[in-house]
This record gives sequence, C-alpha cells and structure tokens, in this order.
Amino acid sequence: MPEAPVPILMYHAVATDPNDATRELSVAPEAFARQMELIAELGLTPVNTASLAASWRSGHPLPERPVLITFDDGYEGVHRHALPMLTKHGFTATLFVSTGWIRGAYDTGGGLDTMLDWDQVRELAAADVEIGGHSHTHPQLDQLDDAALRHELIHCKEIVSDELGTAPVSFAYPYGYSSRRVRQAVRETGYAQALAVNNGLARRRQGPYALTRLTVRRGTTAEEFERLVEGRAVARDFARDRALTKGYALVRRARQVRRKVSRSRV
Repeated sequence: MPEAPVPILMYHAVATDPNDATRELSVAPEAFARQMELIAELGLTPVNTASLAASWRSGHPLPERPVLITFDDGYEGVHRHALPMLTKHGFTATLFVSTGWIRGAYDTGGGLDTMLDWDQVRELAAADVEIGGHSHTHPQLDQLDDAALRHELIHCKEIVSDELGTAPVSFAYPYGYSSRRVRQAVRETGYAQALAVNNGLARRRQGPYALTRLTVRRGTTAEEFERLVEGRAVARDFARDRALTKGYALVRRARQVRRKVSRSRV
C-alpha cells in the first residue's frame, strides 16, 4: 500500500506588525493560534522533519494523520508567539535557521526583521522544536559556485553544532531553490533530508532531499488552512504560485546557462 501524502506547512514570521519585507509571508499571532487549534481539532499529529524522513527511510509507520509545522529563517516571533501555542498543544515543529541572520556572534546583519538570538534558539530546541539548517547568509544556493555553496552549508552546520551541541540533520533550501548539484552537496555535507517548497503535499517518492511544502501566508484563511492540512484542493489553491514558479525556473535556468558559457570563455 503506498504511503499517504503528508502536509508540510511552511511558516516564516509570526508577527503582529511585520515590516514590508516579511509581511506577505508572515502570519498574525491570532491566526497562528487558530491554525494550531484547527490541527488539534482535526486530530492531526505533528511530527518533525527528521521523524518523517526516518520513518519513510525505514518503513516504520507514522502516527495517524501526520502533519509537519516548519519555520524558515529564524524570526523572533517564533519564540514570542509560536512557541507558547506549540507548547499549549504539545506540538513538535522544525525551525530552519539561517545562522548569519541569528543575533549573536555570527550575525552578518542580513536578517529581514527582528531575528531570534541563540538563547531563544536553545529554548526552542529544549521545547521539542527540531533545529535544522537554512544556510548561513540565505543565498540562492543554485546560483553559487561549488566553493561558496559548500561554505554556506558547512558553516551553517558548524555554527548550529557549536551553539546547540548537536549537529542539524535536516535542511531547507533558501527560497526553495535547489538543483541536482545543490542536493548532492547537501547530502555530502551530512544532512539526512531537505525540504523544498513547490506548494504540494510531501510524498515518499519525492526522495529525502526534495520534500515538498505548503506556504502559509498572511492571507491564508481558516478555510484555506483546513483544506491544506487535509490535503484538499491544493492544486487549485496554489495554481497561481505554481505558474509563477515554472516561469521563473525557466529564467533561472537561462541565467545558469549564460554563466557557464561565460566561465568557459575565460
């Protein structure tokens, strides 16, 4: 019997008054609280990224009606607003940190809004939130040369390991962008699984390095959210996103070809 698809929710900021850079992909604290209530009411069971991938790798069964709650980048509201709701319901989640955006010794100043500090990241980890990697400076990884790509992956992993005492095993591609070369580098760096976006349900056949997620944004209504976690009408709800993604993918591939040609002429 084939494995049932699993909804993996992708959050970014959880904020009352986000700035312009993060507004569209932010969620109001009240909306996030209601979404967590819906997950509980529907009888869904949150698991983290490592558990999902390990289950699919080993063939061990997942809990009934699993769902993943993931956060990208490392915004302060994940600690301030999301963590109390996760704790209230006993939910696990995964936070993917861009280590150069976290406030502290490694901060490059690139964070788009108020970011977490490392003490807050440690508190999230202690509260059953898996901490994964999201690169160091949040670049488009498939646009980097091999040396820069590996630095982003390795430096991120080393910083998380130093700060938490445990190496991250899960990764999320910044902007959702990857390629065969990027996925290979992620695997060789020691991450056991990685998440993309693509706005679809995750399936075992996608492989552990290209698992699909669903974007939750400020405009996501309670009705739309319920459809997402139940896996209903996903293609319809994200039709526009997918069309834009396909168009931009063609542009990005053309840019990569031009860069390769330019390098070959040097």
